Amino acid sequence: MVDGIKQKLRPMKKLIYAIAISGAVIGFQSCGNSSKNAEETADTSAMATDTVISDDPAMVSTGTPDTAFSNKAAVSGMAEVAFGKLALEKGSHAKVKEFASMMVKDHSKANEELKSIAAAKSIVLPAALDAMHQTKYEELKSKSGADFDKAYTAAMVEGHEKTLALMEDGSKNLNDAELKAFAAKTAPVVKHHLEMINAIQAQLK
Repeated sequence: MVDGIKQKLRPMKKLIYAIAISGAVIGFQSCGNSSKNAEETADTSAMATDTVISDDPAMVSTGTPDTAFSNKAAVSGMAEVAFGKLALEKGSHAKVKEFASMMVKDHSKANEELKSIAAAKSIVLPAALDAMHQTKYEELKSKSGADFDKAYTAAMVEGHEKTLALMEDGSKNLNDAELKAFAAKTAPVVKHHLEMINAIQAQLK
């Protein structure tokens, strides 16, 4: 009786043993595939990261000095155009209006050139005047006639002195070749503007 039962159980044990071995093999293969998939995923992630670093223009930095210069130059240029348009409207002296017209023309041109250079280097320039220049704009806007002329010329002298210093420094110390060339080319123009506004201011005293 016992021998009969053992004979009946023997095939069942073999079946269980076979199932166990199959499960182990499948599990091993699964682990191997998981490891392989993990490695492939890691490789793909690494490739994706490399692509972002190398292809994203925002990742190509021109350096803090270049960005700071671009921002300052952009705001200064916008201010010259805005103040110039205001002078054409509220100024009374012929020389003031003549100078203001030149400011709008020259600085609009320089602003567009700077925008083009900055865009190629993924430098985002300010879209509006900063608080200091906006305050000065509002102050000038509140004046008219001779009072405006004096306030405008004073603002132009101060502004061009700062811009000239910015351009001269940039022409020597910037990292980016195009921005450096822009600063070197713009400096003489700003210097000429400064000489002109100093002469106009002397006439108004």
